[in-house]
Amino acid sequence: MDLEENFRKVRERIDAACARVGRDPKEITIVAVSKSQPPEAVRAAVDFGQLIFGENRVQEAKAKIPLCPERARWHMIGHLQSNKARDAVALFSMIQSVDSLSLAQELEKWADKQAKTLPILLEVNIAGESSKFGYKPEAVTLELPQINELRHLEVHGLMTIAPYTTDPDKVRPAFRKLRELKSQCEQVLGAPLQHLSMGMSSDFEVAIEEGATMVRVGTALFGPRTLARKAAAQAREESAE
Repeated sequence: MDLEENFRKVRERIDAACARVGRDPKEITIVAVSKSQPPEAVRAAVDFGQLIFGENRVQEAKAKIPLCPERARWHMIGHLQSNKARDAVALFSMIQSVDSLSLAQELEKWADKQAKTLPILLEVNIAGESSKFGYKPEAVTLELPQINELRHLEVHGLMTIAPYTTDPDKVRPAFRKLRELKSQCEQVLGAPLQHLSMGMSSDFEVAIEEGATMVRVGTALFGPRTLARKAAAQAREESAE
């Protein structure tokens, strides 16, 4: 795995997507999805200038983060259960997967106790897939005012996981719908929202063309997860010798 080359290629793809729609590549934040990746891979990515990493599970992050460079910043991008809210508030600089008022209230409770202000994104199940978590689009604007009143949470925007397809252009309507929903949320709040987190390794160019400010990229950077598991196992074996 040539991590440096992979990062170069991803940045080239971002540059090209931005050029097609007249955007500045500096507007795009790469969230490197480090799920299943060993701390060594995170350290190497930090050396290349990548500082934001996305984790899907609190327990994995809790074990991994202390072994990684302090400069790294961590986003929770997977489904978060309320009983993991305390650890999530302590570990992450942003929760991208807030999908209910009750979860937001639990995060608020622990952010208050930890004297922390926590940026969040509201996760939207934009395509209505039964296998995915997230708000129904019509429910977001209903609960947004109550979430926005929570003193220790800051709503920075919306996140979605688009349906998987081998043709990225087929998910363009989903990304467009999330952008339009963001505009509706801004009207409710009377203020702009900074982020649209949408697009992954297979479709982030289309997401950028439709307004993404954050793209969550794993495989295109680190390679298939099977390689990650092998690397993690090898690292454990070496540390035990």
